Amino acid sequence: MKRPALVTALVAALLGGVLVSGAPAAEQAAACTAADADVYAPPATVPATPGTVLACRSVTLSQVPGNIAMSAWKVRYSSTDNQGRPVAVSGTLAVPTAPWTGPGTRPVVAFHPGTLGLGPQCAFSKQLAGAYQDEYEGDNIAALLRAGYAVAATDGPGYLDGRTHTYVAGTDSGHALLDIARAAPAVPGSGLSRQARIGLWGYSEGGAASLWAAQLAASYAPDLNVVGDASGGIPGDLKEVAAGLDGSAFAGFLADAAVGIQAAYPTLPLDSLLNDQGKESVKTAKSVCLAGTVTTLAGKSIKDFTTAGLTLDQLYQQRGSDGRTWGQVLEAQKLGVNLGAYKIAFPVLQYRGALDEVIPTATEDAVRSAYCAAGVKTGWKIYAGDHLLTDNQAVGDVVSWLGDRFAGRSAHNDC
Repeated sequence: MKRPALVTALVAALLGGVLVSGAPAAEQAAACTAADADVYAPPATVPATPGTVLACRSVTLSQVPGNIAMSAWKVRYSSTDNQGRPVAVSGTLAVPTAPWTGPGTRPVVAFHPGTLGLGPQCAFSKQLAGAYQDEYEGDNIAALLRAGYAVAATDGPGYLDGRTHTYVAGTDSGHALLDIARAAPAVPGSGLSRQARIGLWGYSEGGAASLWAAQLAASYAPDLNVVGDASGGIPGDLKEVAAGLDGSAFAGFLADAAVGIQAAYPTLPLDSLLNDQGKESVKTAKSVCLAGTVTTLAGKSIKDFTTAGLTLDQLYQQRGSDGRTWGQVLEAQKLGVNLGAYKIAFPVLQYRGALDEVIPTATEDAVRSAYCAAGVKTGWKIYAGDHLLTDNQAVGDVVSWLGDRFAGRSAHNDC
């Protein structure tokens, strides 16, 4: 599929390399034989045990640069939504072919991508395998593989056929990230251990997801040996982020958030509040990826989409059928709140761009301050880039930081 000019420019700027990868081994291809369509088909029932592998398929990750020899699979696995109900989620597992030479067993990095859009074609697993191209984090995956680590990259919930991605829904995304780490050793031929050291990583939408995974790990996945989390560009307070996005060049991300949160919390009103323009914009948001989200919805405001011309504050007062308001649900997604209830026993690295024009730097800084106040060992770094460029600028530092965690070295605390 031909890339839009904007995406081509972004990919060229960020990746700057030939997009190729090694092919999977024949024995693993024989073990994981699901049809591609089956990976994205919602199963009739989902096992209650999170991390159960439901389907897998050997693939070549054509959009991971560097000609890295690896075995890779698309996977569909079980997770849990914010109501405790079993759900199926798709993702990718990649394991370097080169033997692991470090201490213990090969570590696994559970990775959540940044914003890719709500269209079904936008799933990270589809894009890494070359079915569509609008992603920008192939370098992140390549750097981890070159370091010898396995990568378990979730698509996040809602990329199965007929579903909607639960964009920026904290509990759902945190569970999905932890559960693909659980699923990784169960993929036939992966050679991974259930006792493997686990690192968490994400930027932007992925940064919120990885911090949620860090907060939930002790209570939700105590079986995982999580040793560190790296999270950048964090939309820590969705209300604060929404105020900056409304009517801006990046208003499409606000539309995605409204659709994604309502998909995660379906009792909230949305369709009933929308005018014809709003309904058409939601339809657009559900069909496009990153470039389309930015270009087609730029400059739009929430008041343009609602029959009553609602402001954000008025939208927050709208109550769902379960009695909760939009505002209450958004507050529940806020990071760094009630950290006393979360036992984060491993170091965290947080980072942002000095010129971030998408996420207000105040909310990124506030999350870091909240973690420090709660006594979480927190590294901190600011890069001289905007929102998109910072993701790529931080790759080397993050991989090195995770390597130190896997090696058992002490983490620097910047609090």
